[in-house]
Amino acid sequence: MSLLLANTGHHRWKASALAAVAAAAWLAMTGTAAAFEKAAVGAAAAADQAVQFNIYLPLRDRDGAEALLTQLQTPGSASYHQWLTPAQFDQRFGPQASTVDAITRELSAHGFAVTEVHTHSLRVSGTAGAVKSAFGAALAKAQFASGKEVLVAATPLNLTPQLAAAGAIVADFSGKIRMQKPTNHTNVTQPENRYSNAGGYWFDDLKQAYSYPSYKVLTGQGVTIGILMQGGFQQSDMNQYFGHELLSSPNISEVDIDGGTPFDPNGSFETHLDIQQSGGMAPNANIILYNLASLEDATILDGLTTIIEDNVADVVNMSFSGPEAQYLPAYNGGTDFTGILGIYDDFFMEGNSLGITFVSSSGDWGAKDIPAPACFDATPPNPCGPMLVGVGSPASSPHVTGVGGTNLITTYNALNPADLNSAYVGENADFDALDQDIFYGTTATGAVWGSGGGISLYYKKPSYQNFVSGMNLPRSAERWRTTPDVSLQMGGCPFGTVYYDENGLCPPDRSYVLEVIGGELEGVIGTSCSSPEFVGLMALKIQLDGGRLGNENYDVYFKAAAQQFGFGDRVFRDDIPGNNGYYSTGRGYNLVLGNGTVRGADFIGGPRLPVAGVPQTPSNP
Repeated sequence: MSLLLANTGHHRWKASALAAVAAAAWLAMTGTAAAFEKAAVGAAAAADQAVQFNIYLPLRDRDGAEALLTQLQTPGSASYHQWLTPAQFDQRFGPQASTVDAITRELSAHGFAVTEVHTHSLRVSGTAGAVKSAFGAALAKAQFASGKEVLVAATPLNLTPQLAAAGAIVADFSGKIRMQKPTNHTNVTQPENRYSNAGGYWFDDLKQAYSYPSYKVLTGQGVTIGILMQGGFQQSDMNQYFGHELLSSPNISEVDIDGGTPFDPNGSFETHLDIQQSGGMAPNANIILYNLASLEDATILDGLTTIIEDNVADVVNMSFSGPEAQYLPAYNGGTDFTGILGIYDDFFMEGNSLGITFVSSSGDWGAKDIPAPACFDATPPNPCGPMLVGVGSPASSPHVTGVGGTNLITTYNALNPADLNSAYVGENADFDALDQDIFYGTTATGAVWGSGGGISLYYKKPSYQNFVSGMNLPRSAERWRTTPDVSLQMGGCPFGTVYYDENGLCPPDRSYVLEVIGGELEGVIGTSCSSPEFVGLMALKIQLDGGRLGNENYDVYFKAAAQQFGFGDRVFRDDIPGNNGYYSTGRGYNLVLGNGTVRGADFIGGPRLPVAGVPQTPSNP
C-alpha cells in the first residue's frame, strides 16, 4: 500500500526534515482507498442470468505438502531445491478424480457444469437459478464505486453435501473488496535537490544506502519478476523514469487477469511503483505485470492460478493488503470467511513447491489495521470505536515474505547539491499518529501510519520462526505466525495535515521515494515501496544462485539466527529505534521490522560481494 506526496496547490505539506527537497511541496487527496468496500445492492438477478465462478478445494494431504516444502528448503536434503512442476504438485496434492466426479454429478443435478479443473479449484457455469437451487441463496445485482457490476448473495451460501465434505470455499458473491490499494493520486514538481538527508529517493539511492550488489556483478539478468496488481502501465513513463538514471527501461510485458484494468494515472500508480522499484533494483530482469480486473478475492485467486500454472515468474510482488480480521464473522454478518485465508495459503504453498518466492507489503497502518466492527454498520456511531490490533494478508501467510518499513536517512552535501552520494546514515521506525482513519474513511480513533506488524489470528507459527528470539514479544507470538519478516525504506508522515500537530508539521527524519506516472514526478510512501525494493534484491539473489529460491523465509530466519548467536555475517540492522503504534523495536526479532533492514550484498552473497556505489556511476547506474 502507498500514498503519494504532491504539488497541486490544495493542502500545504510542511516537513521540516524535507525542507531541502520539499519545502514547497503540496499535497492533495483525489480518491479514497477501496478497502473493505461493499457493493451497493440493486434488483434481484433473473433466474436465467448466466453465472461463472470458482469453487476452491483445500489441498489434499496438506501436512504432506508442508513436509515436502521443508525438505525443499533444507540444505543437505535429497530434495533440496528439487522444485516440482505444476502437474507433479497437482498429482500429489490436488483433488482426486473421484472427488471431482462426485462434485460434478451433484452440481449437475442443480443445472451446473464443471468447465475447468485446477489444482485448487473447479470452474463452474450455470445460472442464478442454479445457485438458488444448489446453495439456497438468491442472487442480486450490485455495483462497486468503480462502476464494476457483480452478483451478490442475499443470504450465506449453504454448501451441498459433497462440497461440505470436501471443505470447499466459494469466494464469489460476497460483494466485498477486502484488499486495499490506495487511489490517492497527485502531481509533484521536481524537487530542487532529490538528495536531502531524508529523501526523495531514486532506486539507485536506495541501492547505495542498503549496500545492494554492484551493477557490474548482478543485474537480474535471466530472472523474471511477477507483479500482481490492479492497473495497467504506460511505457513512456517507464522510459522517463529509468532514463532519468541513465538506464534503459526493463523488458515489461502484461498478462490481463479477468480482463485487467486499463492504465489510468489515478489508478495505476501502485503498478508503476512496483515496476519501477523492483526494476530499478534489478534492471535487466524481465517483468510481467499480472494486471487484475479488481482486488476482489476471487480475482486475486484467478491471478495466482495464472501465475502458478504458467510457472514463468521466479519471484512475485504483492503490494495489496487486507486485515485478516475482516474475514471474521463480526465483519460479515455472522458468516465466517476465514477459509479464504486458507485457500490463499494453499496457492502460496504450491508456488513455493515450484520454487516461486512470494513477497508482500506488511501494511501501512502500523499494528492497528482495522476499525471496530461497529464502524461498518449502516449507521455507525461517531466516533465508531477504536482501530484494533491485527495483521494483514497476504503478508501473514507463512509461505510469503512480509516486508515492513522505516524512514531512511542518507548523506547530504548541502555545500555541493550536485553531489549524488547517498550513503547510509540511519533509520527510524517511528509511527505517525493520525487524527482520522485514512485507510477506510470511518470515524475510528487511534489510527496510525507505520510499519505493519503483529500476530496472526489464523496461521500457526512456522518452524523457521523458532530460529530467532526477540525482546518483549507477547506470549501469543509463541504459537502464531508473526509479521513482518524483513524491512526496508517505506517513508512516513502521510499528508502532514492529518498528523497530530495543529500546524500539520511532520516530525523530523521522514523519507519517501520518487516515481513517474502520467509524465509527472511523484513522491510516494508506504510498504508498497519496501516490498518491491526487496523483490528486486531477490531477483539479484536468484541470478547469483543460478535458480529459484522458493520460500525465502527459511533463509531469512537462518541468517537472522546466525547473526543473533554470533556465527554469521551481520546482514540485518536490528538496532533501529521505533514503534508502530503498539509494538516497539528491539534487538533481535520484533513486531515492527521483523529481523530488521537488510544489508543487500551481505544478505545474498556474503561480505566479499562488491556493492553499489554512488548513483549514476558504473557500479550503480
